[in-house]
Parts: sequence; C-alpha cells; structure tokens
Amino acid sequence: MRSRNAAVTLADYKILAVDDDIAIIKAVKTLLKRNGYQCDGVTDPLLALEKVRTGNYDLLILDYRMEPLRGDELVTEIRKFNQEIYILFFTGHQELAPPLKTIKTLDIQGYCGKSDGFDRLLLAIESAFKSIARLRKVQNFRDGLNRILEAVPRICQTQSIEATLEEILRGILPLVNSKNAFVLMDDITQTGSGKNILFKGIGTYNRSLDKILGMLNPVLMEQIGLTRINLQPLRLENAVIFPLENQSTQSIGVFYVESPNCNTAFQLLEIYVSQVTIALNHVILHSLAKYQNDELNQSSGELQTRYFDTIEVLRLAVDAKDVYTRGHSDRVAYYAAKIGQAFNMSRKDLELLRIGGIFHDIGKIGTAEEILLKAGKLDPREFQEIQKHPEKGANILSAVSMFKEVVPLIRFHHERIDGCGYPDRLRGDQIPFLARILAVADAFDAMTSNRLYRPKLSLGEAVEQLKKGAGTQFDPAVVDCFIQLLLDYENLQNEVAAGTITLT
Repeated sequence: MRSRNAAVTLADYKILAVDDDIAIIKAVKTLLKRNGYQCDGVTDPLLALEKVRTGNYDLLILDYRMEPLRGDELVTEIRKFNQEIYILFFTGHQELAPPLKTIKTLDIQGYCGKSDGFDRLLLAIESAFKSIARLRKVQNFRDGLNRILEAVPRICQTQSIEATLEEILRGILPLVNSKNAFVLMDDITQTGSGKNILFKGIGTYNRSLDKILGMLNPVLMEQIGLTRINLQPLRLENAVIFPLENQSTQSIGVFYVESPNCNTAFQLLEIYVSQVTIALNHVILHSLAKYQNDELNQSSGELQTRYFDTIEVLRLAVDAKDVYTRGHSDRVAYYAAKIGQAFNMSRKDLELLRIGGIFHDIGKIGTAEEILLKAGKLDPREFQEIQKHPEKGANILSAVSMFKEVVPLIRFHHERIDGCGYPDRLRGDQIPFLARILAVADAFDAMTSNRLYRPKLSLGEAVEQLKKGAGTQFDPAVVDCFIQLLLDYENLQNEVAAGTITLT
C-alpha cells in the first residue's frame, strides 16, 4: 500500500483483479472503471505475482480456484514481500474456500461470492477503501510523529538562528508533502528596538525576498496579522499560518506552510510547531551571542526596507483608486504631526502620527471600487463594508512588529468620544490620544476635500463641524488645539503644497 499525503480520489487507487476466467476479468474491469476505479486484470496467477511485486497496487481481487497457484497459495507468496495490500476473495466455489484460520493467517481482509452479484462486490470494494483510508491516516500520523522525533534533536543542536530556521522548514515540508514554507520573525534580538525582522524561506521561494514579498498581497498580509494578534493558527484553503511565540507568550512571527493537504495533517503540524517553537526559543535565549550581528542587521534592514516599500505601494494603490481622495493620507499625516507639535509631543510620537496618517486608510485596499467611488449615499451593507477598513488596516500592519506602535492609530482612528464609533465602540480615554489626534486631522481633510457625493466645505464650515463634534465625535482638547493652528490656515496650506512626506 502506498503512503500518500495528498487528498486521494477513487481514480488514485489501483486495483488488480485475478481470475482464470477471462469473461469475469472483463466484467470486473468494466464495472470498476465505470464506477471511477483504476483496474488491471490478469488470468495468470504467476503474472499477478509479478504485477503486485512491481505495480504498487492498493487492492487485490482474486479467485480461489486457479492454476498453477490457488488463491491462498498466491497470497502466501505475496505476503512474503507485501504485508500492506488489501486482499479480497471473489470466488464462485464457496465450498472450496480456505478455512477461516488460513484467511486470518494470510491477513485476507474480505470475502465475496460471485453468486452474490457485482453490487455486493462494489460494496465490498467501497468498504475496503474506507479501511485503507483509515489505515493510511494512522500510518501517515505515525510517520509524521517519527519525522518530528528525528527533526527536533537536529534543530536543538543548531548553533544559529539561520540554521535553526532552515532545519525547522526542512522538517515541516514532508509532513504535508509541501514544496513551500517560510518563517517571518521579528524582535529576535530582544534589544527593545522592535525593528529587527528575519525571513527564511524554503522550497520554490529559495530564500528570495522578491519571492516572499511578491506573495504578500493585502489578503495574506491581513491573514498574517490576524494570526499574530489572535495567537491562533489560521487555516487557509491551501495553507496554514501558525503563530510563533516567545517564552512570554508574545508574538514574534509566523510559520507559513503551503499545501493542499494542510487541513488533513493539521494535528501533525500543530505538534511539530509546538516542539520546534520550544527549540527556537532555546536558540534565541542561549545561542544568540554566536549569531553574527552584522548578518542579522543586514537581513533585517533589507526586509524592513522592502516591507515598508510594499506597504507604501499598497497605500498609493488606495489613493489611486479615487482621484477625489488623492493626497488625502499625506495631508492627514501633515495635520496630525502639526497637532502633535502643538502639544509638544516627543519626536517618537510625532513620527507615529506621521506614519499613522500616511497609512490610516490602507485597509481600503480590499474595498470594492463601486463602494469607494459611489456618488450617492451608501446603503447599510456598503457602509458596513467601509467600516471594516480600520480593522483590516491594523491587521495588515500587524504582520511585522516594526509597525506595532502604529497599529492602534490605524485601528482606532474612527472611534468616537461618545462610544458610537467603530470598530470597537471605544469611548473617551479608552481611545489612545494619538488616535484621537488622527481622527480630527482625518475628518478635517475629508470635509475640506471635494468628494463624489458632495463638494468640499469652506474653512469656516469645517471649523464649525469640528466644534459641533467636540465632546461627542472628537476630543475637545484636540479640536481646540487644531482650531488655533487653523488661524494660520494659509501658511499651513503653503507648507502642505511645498513639502512632501516621504518614508525614511
């Protein structure tokens, strides 16, 4: 019997029928092929012996009374080299069938009389393949556990993060007959910077940043972010994403395994990942000093730059969808940073406001253009879809921890002081102060920009709307601060027009 990891169809099973009556062979082959099975047939038991030896069959259907070998004699020879093939007797001489003791000794799993008809034979074959499938599942699980037992000691013996990740990936591929897997990690140096990122891919990715970043479409980035936020495996159609945690149960990355068989082998993958995570944490804690810092910094710096560039491309794609909102995120970043300066915020917080402004609408990348570009009022379903963008954007930026401190700004920039905002209906001080600043900057630029569904408001009208929303929609202190800045509105507009906010 063959061991398979991929999903099996009826046509994947190979059947060999053996009977010295050619008419029976033709009838059985016709019946089985009509029902979706792959079947060969022979009338010579000696030829059948060779075909089983070389043909990799799953099920043998044979007559008992044959020359020069009876059915039980043929099985005796087969069992000398093949203990796994499922054997079903199909005989017309029930009174000459071997005794029960012989059937048990030779591990003959089924018996069906020719007088019972072909319908009974089909039922026996279906039952046989159910048994084969169950046995394969057990064998695959056993083989997988053995692979895990072999792989984990090798992983624990490695001397660097690079080598550890490679061993982990090499061990995970055969569990699900996969060709592609990768690990995306960050914070592995525990230096507190939160900026280090390490990628390791294997298979057709061949450790290529271009390959992995080519895969990082908004959907996969959001899925990686969700996995890290929830610290729960995420099953996809043809892949699984597992969270990677440190010893403090904090997310430091993900394992991604691509295979159509991931769901059927999910338990094995879960066991493997739990074991290798322990080994990986051991290497991080005890062998990090041996890891070349310059190599880490080079790898981390390259991936950080490339990932930042990928996010920027997504952000520009959002702007490009709607000519009426083009430049909106840059202006929001500018206004938010100016408000932060007025509050004498640290350089770090000003940078968070700037980046938060640039990326606050990135979650709209997956929103249908007919919704974004609708000239009339959104219906409830469409508005519900628009309301998903803060959460989607936060998930996308959660994929790597370099954006960890920006994520709350993205997620909460549509929350309201009165608790009627979205997505979490936070109220008052529950909303991070930087997100409250971003909310005012976002609303003001939206009001003073032309939209398909309305013309822009004048400065005076926009200021009145901010005042009206203070204490309900907006933080009153932020509104008061911004209104003071707007007294020099002409200079603000000149600065917006003259300067461009770029990523550093």
